[in-house]
Amino acid sequence: MSNLAEKTLKSEPIFSGRVISLQVDEVELPNGKTSTREIVKHPGAVAILPITDDNKIVMVEQYRKPMDRVLIEIPAGKLEKGEEPAHTAVRELEEETGYECESLEWLISFYTSPGFADEIVHVYIAKGLSKKKDAASLDEDEFVNVIEVTLEEALELVKEQKVYDAKTAYAIQYLQLQEALKK
Repeated sequence: MSNLAEKTLKSEPIFSGRVISLQVDEVELPNGKTSTREIVKHPGAVAILPITDDNKIVMVEQYRKPMDRVLIEIPAGKLEKGEEPAHTAVRELEEETGYECESLEWLISFYTSPGFADEIVHVYIAKGLSKKKDAASLDEDEFVNVIEVTLEEALELVKEQKVYDAKTAYAIQYLQLQEALKK
């Protein structure tokens, strides 16, 4: 056990919702004193970087209530209980964009806000895209516009702050780095 670890003394559930739950933990610090930690529990998510055969990025334009604005993002979604991330990625790609893929490759996993949340996002690259004839439908409370952009257009969307979330910015920077390494 690390000399930096905090021992949980008590955990109090505060809220349990459809997407997240909130708890307040009382912890013993490495120096023996106590403190509280407010923790958001999340089942985890996937994000998909779909690349078309003509090298365009498939993205979704979606209203995000916490920011009270429309953002442009790579497709993403919450893990269902017991679901493997790769399965979630295929499902979310189909639901949000109507595309299926021939290949799906894991890129990276990262914690979104480890100071207060346990949410982990698994990022995949999807290639060999084709439109499904009987595409799955969006959740009943989900509305998106599907767009396809070049890497240069995606970088411009970042500058314009239309792309403003970490998973999408990471995916775009990953592609930018891959392009730079080819030169």
